[in-house]
Amino acid sequence: MKADCVVLGAGIVGVSVAIHLLKRGRSVVLLDRGEAGKETSYGNAGLIQREGVAPHLFPQSLVTVLNYGRNQSVDMRFRWRDLPKLSPFLARYWWASRSGSYQKIVEDYSKFIAHSVSEHAPLIEEAGAGDLIGKAGWMEVFRTEKGFRAALEEAEGHGRYGLEHQALDQQTLRSQEPHVTAPLVGAVHWTQPWTVRDPLALTQAYLRLFIQLGGRFVHGDALSLREAAPGWSVDTVEGPLQARDAVVALGPWSGGLLSKLGRHLPLGVKRGYHMHYRPRGNATISMPMFDEAGFLMVPMRQGIRLTTGAEFAALDAPPNPVQVDAAEPYAREGYPIAERLDAKPWMGARPCTPDMKPIIGPEGRKGLWLATGHAHHGLTLGPATGRLLGEMMTGETPFVDPTPYSVARFR
Repeated sequence: MKADCVVLGAGIVGVSVAIHLLKRGRSVVLLDRGEAGKETSYGNAGLIQREGVAPHLFPQSLVTVLNYGRNQSVDMRFRWRDLPKLSPFLARYWWASRSGSYQKIVEDYSKFIAHSVSEHAPLIEEAGAGDLIGKAGWMEVFRTEKGFRAALEEAEGHGRYGLEHQALDQQTLRSQEPHVTAPLVGAVHWTQPWTVRDPLALTQAYLRLFIQLGGRFVHGDALSLREAAPGWSVDTVEGPLQARDAVVALGPWSGGLLSKLGRHLPLGVKRGYHMHYRPRGNATISMPMFDEAGFLMVPMRQGIRLTTGAEFAALDAPPNPVQVDAAEPYAREGYPIAERLDAKPWMGARPCTPDMKPIIGPEGRKGLWLATGHAHHGLTLGPATGRLLGEMMTGETPFVDPTPYSVARFR
């Protein structure tokens, strides 16, 4: 097989890159070891986070760090035995989260994430996936006045990035969400984001669009990628594939492939878990709700999905879904859920960089390109990443400045 480009990884980022390259006249093969969208792209909260200008930073308060160090919080856990291996990444993550550095990251990030909804919109229409999309936004809900006031102050400050929100007091929140009985004092309702009722179905709808446009999806071993003049070669179930360009969009597995090719990047992993529950009776929640206690409740096709925060552990470490168990009592107390619907909690891994920005652009060797490191915003930034990389690879003027996402920042 031959193609102009092979895209390695059929998650939401890889599929989006493949579509944009195809639309620009390239012959494209999309390769994955399994079913499209079944890894990291499957288990997210379904948020296209237009409001997400401020990526998750490493806490700077000593009190907060010490509290997390007890390793008992709902929203963050770590695996003790993996800390020596993770410490170099965590140190760089902490350093990038300092006030001055972080503000520059937010300024860069805000210009890219501003296109999150607008870049999804045409693909959703072309893919006929409108039934998967909600346009009412999502909420952060609070159990303490202190947390509510701090969130409102932050939301108001984000207005300079064109973000819109509504503040809901306790009475208004109870009226809007009558089946939620948690002891909440108020909420910040972000009105611009879109939500996805089934992230796997959206990725697979984009895959069908890619194939309809003339693309090809094959199974193969992305880790077999190797230089083979005049480009790159990779093993598929149908035999070797030769391509002039190769795009690494393997999410948390990108670092392993790049290390084999001699490029060592500071890519870390944040693991996360989810569990689906049957709604209790005819009760429901109207939109995703992030509870101050450290978890998300999301209405999905499969039921109400509880998603956890971050677990810092090695990519191949065995699952440890204690965050689901820790969050579930809060969820049962305050949200209309009945029995678990999954045999066990699902686990996925998010690819992270220490400066919280994705890596998008040329790797340095001719024909090798990167689209990875999106952390919590793979679903949010998939189509925007696809457009940016497609424009860079075909010599168009990029619609946003790609410099903040260049791999060169880690040299």
